[in-house]
Amino acid sequence: MTGATTPLGLGLVGCGGFGAFLLDAVAGLPGLRPVAVADPDPERARALGQRHAVLALAGLDDLLAREDVDVVAIAAPPAAHAAMATAALRAGRHVLCEKPLATTARDAAAVAGEAERSGRALVVDHVLRYNPLLRAVERLTGEGLLARPCRFLFENDASDEDLGPDHWFWDREHSGGIFVEHGVHFFDAARALLGSDPVSVRATAVRRPGGDLVDMVSADVLHPGGVLASHLHSFTHAHRCERQLMRLDHGFAETRIEGWIPVHAEITVWTDDEGARAWERLPERTGALLHVDGFRPHGGERVTVTVERNAASPDPARGRGELRAVPHRVRAVLDLGGEARKPYVYRESVRAAAADLLRVARDGGTPVAGALAGLTSVAVAEAATLAADTGAEQTVPGFRTKEPA
Repeated sequence: MTGATTPLGLGLVGCGGFGAFLLDAVAGLPGLRPVAVADPDPERARALGQRHAVLALAGLDDLLAREDVDVVAIAAPPAAHAAMATAALRAGRHVLCEKPLATTARDAAAVAGEAERSGRALVVDHVLRYNPLLRAVERLTGEGLLARPCRFLFENDASDEDLGPDHWFWDREHSGGIFVEHGVHFFDAARALLGSDPVSVRATAVRRPGGDLVDMVSADVLHPGGVLASHLHSFTHAHRCERQLMRLDHGFAETRIEGWIPVHAEITVWTDDEGARAWERLPERTGALLHVDGFRPHGGERVTVTVERNAASPDPARGRGELRAVPHRVRAVLDLGGEARKPYVYRESVRAAAADLLRVARDGGTPVAGALAGLTSVAVAEAATLAADTGAEQTVPGFRTKEPA
């Protein structure tokens, strides 16, 4: 941006359901002005363009031909992400790319390299990075109220109700497979919450009975220091029967976060006198604790803490060789307004990702979910896919690029 009041023009490619959702989410974001949409389906482009009073174009080339398009938002199917992001970066545009950054680690690395050479901002829409509950857990870990997790588990029983047998989701050539198309969100979340890059992965894929569709996958991802992250994804349920749970084991504490768009978290901690006092003060910091730039609070967020003094013996307790006097039990609840607020939280997380891109475009620095986040999550997903195919443990390659400031 050339000035604090000069908005960047946004061009969206991909006018399907998520493209429409994305454009609705970022509409009105200070510093960003939608100017055009593009889709090979002219009717979809026309309808979305009319809704936002912007131009409707045929494709990415048409967007890049316009001087008023400074940012390209990519909401096309996954197989197109790498080529579109590369073209936009080479044309000098900033890029907001729906996950995954690419369907292979090689292509993701190429995009990351292009972003570094171009000097343009690249943000991958890993919405969990911009969710207030996960950011709160990161803050509590950084402050020492929670120990860094020694175990990460995520179970995702998702819906296949809208995924017919001919849907591109099931076609690896288009989606990359479940680990790539969907698992990248949670490989990335584990990396952020554990504070380390993954080392290796073992995985299993399960085919639907009587068919060839792989609709359930699991992966055990090893992080440094013997930290294990376990992921399970099944696309086997009706919408009303979906359920997701993320669990973090902090040793003397546990965090449980519900929903793939999280709106509710519960933390249980065994602690000492100093820790109990620090947790009791936590509700006073609700606004700061749940703050994410670009995410507009709705007023229903809450943090409640209950401290049960001397809930156990004052004698030191031992866990995994660590001996600590932790007689007090803390129960903390972080809530963003309940299930009814899930669409709001999803929308605001996307909006926060766009705000992050604007920050980097304006001030420099690196985004929260940028090239490294996109590349590493795809590399883990690709290794997990290969591990499931071969039955052999796979090493996750390491990458060097800039980390978030």
